[in-house]
Amino acid sequence: MVDAQRLDDWFLSEVMPLEPALMRFLRRNWRNGSEVADLRQELYVNLYDAGREALPSQTRAFVFRAARNLLINRALRGQVVSIELVADLEALNVADATAGPERQVAARDELRRLQIGLDRLPPRCREVVVLRRIEGLSQREVASKLGVGEDTVEKQMLYGMRALIDFMLGGSGKIRRGAAAQTPKAGEL
Repeated sequence: MVDAQRLDDWFLSEVMPLEPALMRFLRRNWRNGSEVADLRQELYVNLYDAGREALPSQTRAFVFRAARNLLINRALRGQVVSIELVADLEALNVADATAGPERQVAARDELRRLQIGLDRLPPRCREVVVLRRIEGLSQREVASKLGVGEDTVEKQMLYGMRALIDFMLGGSGKIRRGAAAQTPKAGEL
């Protein structure tokens, strides 16, 4: 158990300075921009509660891992299913045992649509998305494999995922850069 003064000092000196980077991470990885402030507050409560038990040795890694886990939990509560999970279930034929024929057809159609969306991406962008999301390589591994900088991988991943999401939601799936690439607000979909 960590005493209150030590916990407060840790939070103010090590967690709070990470807020600008944390907000960029949340905005980049969460579709609804109006929920980002609430996500930040929920994360702060979770971090503070976890810090009561023991303070982490690497605060930055702890904060961003906790942020990632919070986004995953929120997505799961929202019944958002990842591409990898659908593909894994398809490979294991789990869908055959639990879903009716209509759901199987719908799932296969979604996978076909995803493949079409991937095929529409520019080659480098598609390669980054496949290596990161399907093959599970880290950003550093992808950068090394392709001979580009990690910032390039990050940008290509962002553009590719935005385009795929747009395509899956019925849009054109075109890569948009700059001001045109802003994530749509909840009412604009």
